[in-house]
Amino acid sequence: MTSLLDHLNPPQLAAVTLPPQHALILAGAGSGKTRVLTTRIAWLISSGQVAPSGILAVTFTNKAAKEMLTRLAAMLPISVKGMWIGTFHGLCNRLLRAHHRDAGLPQLFQILDSADQQAAVKRLLKTLNVDDEKYPPRELCHFINAQKEQGLRPAAVEAWDDWAKKRVELYEAYEAQCQREGVVDFAELLLRCYELLERNEPLRRHYQERFRHVLVDEFQDTNKLQYRWLKLLAGGGAAMFCVGDDDQSIYAFRGADVGNMRDFEREFKVTNLIRLEQNYRSHGNILDAANAIIRNNPSRLGKNLWTEAGAGEPIRVHESYSDGDEARFIVEEVKALSRDGHARAEIALLYRSNAQSRALEHALFNAGLPYRVYGGLRFFERAEIKHALAYLRLIANANDDTAFARVVNFPTRGIGARSLENLQDAAKAQGSSLHAAIPHLPGAGGAKLAAFAELVVRLREAAHLPLPELVEHVLDLSGLAGHYRNEKEGQERLANLDELVNAAASFVAEEGTPGAEGELSADLVAFLAHASLEAGEHQAGEGDDALQLMTVHSAKGLEFNVVFICGLEEGLFPHENSLLEDKGLEEERRLMYVAVTRARQRLYLCFAQTRMLHGQTRYNLPSRFLDEIPQELVKHLTPRAGRNGYAASDAAAFAYNATPDFAAPRRSESSRGGGFRIGQSVMHPKFGLGVIINAEGGGSDARVQVNFGAAGIKWLALSVAKLEVVR
Repeated sequence: MTSLLDHLNPPQLAAVTLPPQHALILAGAGSGKTRVLTTRIAWLISSGQVAPSGILAVTFTNKAAKEMLTRLAAMLPISVKGMWIGTFHGLCNRLLRAHHRDAGLPQLFQILDSADQQAAVKRLLKTLNVDDEKYPPRELCHFINAQKEQGLRPAAVEAWDDWAKKRVELYEAYEAQCQREGVVDFAELLLRCYELLERNEPLRRHYQERFRHVLVDEFQDTNKLQYRWLKLLAGGGAAMFCVGDDDQSIYAFRGADVGNMRDFEREFKVTNLIRLEQNYRSHGNILDAANAIIRNNPSRLGKNLWTEAGAGEPIRVHESYSDGDEARFIVEEVKALSRDGHARAEIALLYRSNAQSRALEHALFNAGLPYRVYGGLRFFERAEIKHALAYLRLIANANDDTAFARVVNFPTRGIGARSLENLQDAAKAQGSSLHAAIPHLPGAGGAKLAAFAELVVRLREAAHLPLPELVEHVLDLSGLAGHYRNEKEGQERLANLDELVNAAASFVAEEGTPGAEGELSADLVAFLAHASLEAGEHQAGEGDDALQLMTVHSAKGLEFNVVFICGLEEGLFPHENSLLEDKGLEEERRLMYVAVTRARQRLYLCFAQTRMLHGQTRYNLPSRFLDEIPQELVKHLTPRAGRNGYAASDAAAFAYNATPDFAAPRRSESSRGGGFRIGQSVMHPKFGLGVIINAEGGGSDARVQVNFGAAGIKWLALSVAKLEVVR
């Protein structure tokens, strides 16, 4: 027994050896929560307080459940195979299999994954002759799952107009179809299990009496229905032992409700609240920064991470002129870190939005640095990007059958499989491409294909446009932008399509070819080749020493020796959608807290003055999160800047001393712009008082960069800007 507890610190020991009462364990990042959970289970069993069959432990991932079982197998002289330890979905599946008749399910019911569910909805819409453009299958799946996660069957869903009523009707029809076919989706597993236990008192009492200890991992990520399911099982007097961190609740968009922690504390009259604050992952400066940031969230249960590992290195803050410069700075730092002996696999590049990976991937590709995109696809492999590129390929070559097949019915145009089979037969008979065979196809199917051929013609007519404008034109005319704009969760795909426009603009700036090949832009041909090359096999394989690229959401639960957090700008991180409400901003701050606490030894915070958006340069303010970090923890790799831009006293120093490759364009002390000079105070009718910190060009092309304080840092063309020198 003693050996089980020897490795625990005092708060961990207190949590593990609590009496059989309800408890809430606030486990900070890197504080050993998995150790506490598994040791608690082992201690309860070893001390004879409960049999293995009396334990119910819920995790959020199969990986976490397997790790828990592996650790328990090493701690206990018993088999752990039959223990009820798993995910919500896994445990509900197990219970429904055992009681399928009571649940109204066939013994061998099948589970639909997300792709299967979407296919089932598509079949339903086709059977009912419902327009799948008005009711997109993907969006309808999200609607159905969201209702189930709230515990709502169709009869309980409120509908205020005809469109909403139709969605509820389709939800009801989908349920009937699933029941006929003997299948359940993931959301149904939990709801069906909850309803079974709620209405079947003998069965509910059986499990309440069986499970005397209910333990929950990542409690901050539970949704309303999951919490109700847990309360139902613990309603017979079981002790609830919930481990979580309200400061790491970052999945509200999936339905997670951080309020469940306070509700649990109140409803179960929790008196055992233990804080695990000793961190075994990060150095002190990193933890102090994380504590300082999260302290600005008012509605938290509160804790303060600390470590015995020492302060460690200062946090490095770097400001770049542009997102491209930011990526190049990171590449050079990674090369230096590699030379110093840091494994690339222990270096992570974190970003708020998937679209940010494009500039990073481009720089890494050019530098020949292997990388792996964790939990997602590389930029040019994402479905929406491949769709857009397929349209561009048809502009370059209408006889490209692969591109044709990819987008002929995307977005949906009512071109069915039979029409495509007939087209393939006609192409084979003619010895031609699919596009060339369209005139030989009669009937309604032929008419719809002819309309698509006309779309390709209209797209090709715009081939003379500059490449970024051409890409934007294709996104609009093809219907791709509109399709994703109408999807409930299409914002990230739209952001990636915007980034494709940026990629085109950057490509032209770096490698563009003036002139044209006939009516076809040479830039388009070169850009398509560039996209194919960057979508090749450059991503590292499993086991290779490669950089790790991922969103902050994907980084949850991971840790690295070195972490770069990229794009720390207002509107990007925190995201602009969060700035409209306090709860949204609080979640963004929790996301920043998660990002910071991924680093063990060294942390870089990076931001840029300018970033491409919709192919245009956008001027950004530094993220407010940078100002929330005490300056004594920070080492500025470029002159000090906060959310309000450069201090006026730093302007001249920055203008003359910044690292030209990364922080700003090359310039010299003699830089001039239309009679203005660096260091001058100027007044602008819109932005107010500012200081010129950079100047370039001459004559009609002259422009200056001005720090306007709260209004940010702006590049202004002197030919149009109404600047006045302040004497």
